[in-house]
Amino acid sequence: MSLKSTLIATLAAFILATPALAEIEIHDPYARSSNAMAGAAFMVIHNSGDTDDHLMGVTSDAAQRVELHTHIEDENGVMRMIHVEDGFVVPAASDILLQRGGNHVMFMGLTAPFVQDDIITIILVFENAGEVTVEIPVVQVESTSPSWTTGPTVKAALLHL
Repeated sequence: MSLKSTLIATLAAFILATPALAEIEIHDPYARSSNAMAGAAFMVIHNSGDTDDHLMGVTSDAAQRVELHTHIEDENGVMRMIHVEDGFVVPAASDILLQRGGNHVMFMGLTAPFVQDDIITIILVFENAGEVTVEIPVVQVESTSPSWTTGPTVKAALLHL
């Protein structure tokens, strides 16, 4: 294959991949911790595409382990937090909420304490959109937590690594 053909093929692959990246947007992200060992991140994930996507995992240097979690009620009526190994479906033309008391990103074994106004970087891994880098502010004060409906919209850096 000639250099010209290789460049054209590479450009075509990039152009075809770009719309999938633009279909995932992150709104109102924030992170918090209740102690020096663990923390969580919350946000709205919007899929503007016409096909479902699948959030399969998350990575970050902010903790020794970073997982997708949710809360379930056990047989005794007690709420428990569990790791969701299969991740979350992000329906086409819809949102999923990662929120307190529900689905969220869990940080275990923090590498440094979460400090008000610091930025935590995570990479969300989607089946179709690929890796999406998100810069998340730490919000420890309850009254300044973003509103899901009126807070500023933050688009992910959408870096396809």
